[in-house]
Amino acid sequence: MRFMKHSQLLPFLEEGRIEAGCDEAGRGCLAGPVCAAAVILPPDFSNPLLNDSKQLTEKQRYGLRPVIEEQALAWAVSMVDNHEIDRINILKASITAMHRALDQLKLRPQHILVDGNRFIPYGDIPFTTIVKGDGKMMSIAAASVLAKTYRDDFMNRISCEFPQYGWLENKGYPTAAHREAIRQYGVTPYHRISFNLLGDGQLSLDF
Repeated sequence: MRFMKHSQLLPFLEEGRIEAGCDEAGRGCLAGPVCAAAVILPPDFSNPLLNDSKQLTEKQRYGLRPVIEEQALAWAVSMVDNHEIDRINILKASITAMHRALDQLKLRPQHILVDGNRFIPYGDIPFTTIVKGDGKMMSIAAASVLAKTYRDDFMNRISCEFPQYGWLENKGYPTAAHREAIRQYGVTPYHRISFNLLGDGQLSLDF
């Protein structure tokens, strides 16, 4: 498997500034929460595997998680459940999860680096949005690893309640098998009712 070496990821956007990287996981899922992480890395952090979590194997992600948690100056993870996603929409829920992760940091950042191109100001702390930032900035990549693994842990736990949806494999994403299970068994308390669950262009409010 090919992955980007850490030397190609930037350790900071501005040297000498306390920067928190933020990223989310699960935005496109049909079930479960959206999970976000915020990470402040030391300026000398280095790991040859660190990259956008989507470019890593599951084993690599889970191997990196304790390294990030041990070596980060501060880190936090937050989730917004499917019910709140349905109330406020997935974009607002993703940003809300990031804000709640930032709330938990034991160290106040001077700047926030956000994966993507949308964000809502967090207090008076300036921020920079970076498209595909999880493949460009170390702190965002680290946040992507934490968000992904903690969300996967959640989906693995709830898969025991509803094994027929295949969440151990699909983690709630819209695979054909997941949609067929929804068609056959209906929705669970973890499904996002505001989403197009069957892939037919219709909201699935009548289940």
